[in-house]
Amino acid sequence: MNHNIDELIIFAQDIVYQDTKHELNKLELAVLRGALQEKTYEDMAQELHNAKSTLQNDVGPKLWKKFEKAFKEEVSKSNIGQKLERALGNQKPLQPSWDLKNLDFPNGPVPLTSSFYVERYRYIEGDSFESMCYHEIAKPGSLIRIKAPKEMGKTSLLDRIVDRADKQQYQKVRINLAEVEEATFSNLKNFLSWFCYCVSIQLQMSEQVNNSRKEALIDTPTDCKIYFQEHFLKPINSPIVLALDEVDRIFNYPQVSNEFFKMLRVWHEETNNKPIWRNLRLVVVHSTEDYGPLNINESPFNVGKPVELTEFTPEQVLDLALRHKLDWNNDSVKVLMAMVGGHPYLVRLAFYHLAQPGGNLEHFLQNAPTNDGIYRNHLFRYLNILEKNKELGAAFKQVVTATKAVELGRKQRYKLYSMGLTNRLDNPLMPRCELYRMYFREQMGNKKSLFF
Repeated sequence: MNHNIDELIIFAQDIVYQDTKHELNKLELAVLRGALQEKTYEDMAQELHNAKSTLQNDVGPKLWKKFEKAFKEEVSKSNIGQKLERALGNQKPLQPSWDLKNLDFPNGPVPLTSSFYVERYRYIEGDSFESMCYHEIAKPGSLIRIKAPKEMGKTSLLDRIVDRADKQQYQKVRINLAEVEEATFSNLKNFLSWFCYCVSIQLQMSEQVNNSRKEALIDTPTDCKIYFQEHFLKPINSPIVLALDEVDRIFNYPQVSNEFFKMLRVWHEETNNKPIWRNLRLVVVHSTEDYGPLNINESPFNVGKPVELTEFTPEQVLDLALRHKLDWNNDSVKVLMAMVGGHPYLVRLAFYHLAQPGGNLEHFLQNAPTNDGIYRNHLFRYLNILEKNKELGAAFKQVVTATKAVELGRKQRYKLYSMGLTNRLDNPLMPRCELYRMYFREQMGNKKSLFF
């Protein structure tokens, strides 16, 4: 081989992604690697603790079909290496269609049409979170709970779930609680009335709702449930996807959160009792598990299908580098990840700048943890939050200045994790990445009085 196996696998992933907009799952990657190593299906089955018949008659054939579609010629286990070698050598297939001049700045969710969206895998199950969510949203009465710290890709995943629902001709309601006016949370009645009105607008049923004037009678969760059933579920009589983003916002208003989340739990449980409620599919997105006084057993946060997004793996970072037309290898990836880990936003912002003319990894690393680096706005926003919240700032200062892992109280752990500043919920805590350790250690050392 003129190229090593890792290079061929990365190239193979790019071929499939460009053709299907989906990445190979863990089992497919293992079979591909085995084929490139000229292993038999029996050898692979033993290594992967899987049935030979599954690999030989199901996974393998489907995998080679994906490459046949891209190469437009017959592909098999025995010739996949030759096909990839030839294609990579010629650089014929599927170069990214974007131009550096049109490279979008990574700010906010990754657009549905972007070539830089990275699917992440559930390593035990072997499929992607996206595939699992698409399968789940098609189930009657389903509930999906997406959890991850800020800027880890929750909204980008939600965009794709809602898009899939739209392609299946489901009705959809998308509400971002972070955008709601403060006055809406003043009391439960006010919030529930606003909630029903918001749903009616998105389902294009506001005229009927206004004519009925029923919204004035929504005083309790029971009223809201009846209203939703009679005015939305019955008339529409088809799947409705209710997607709630940034629900952490409601945790700050216990006068609303306790009853609202209990109501959502009841709605989900009604799918077992009343067929009409099976048309409701719930997607709830949040950053933290610090629910305050909320009784978790009377909420949607311990039922349904949980999705906890992870950081990018080294293989995914290398793949993303190649999508940005960077001439990178595993060593380059290790250097970058030593600074920012696999944090999706930090990695994408790095590649946006490194892909520009004159982009230099060494210069980038020197400036990254300073106010002159590309992360200055990102880091300053966090610093501003920590300065305003003295208790939280003092807690994080302990984390970044300690010579060993630090133990903190439950509330502080959850808050720092949900912000994305630490890498775990349980003690002991450590900064999520070296970038945060270096920057905040320097800044907090210079501003000691602000944190104690």
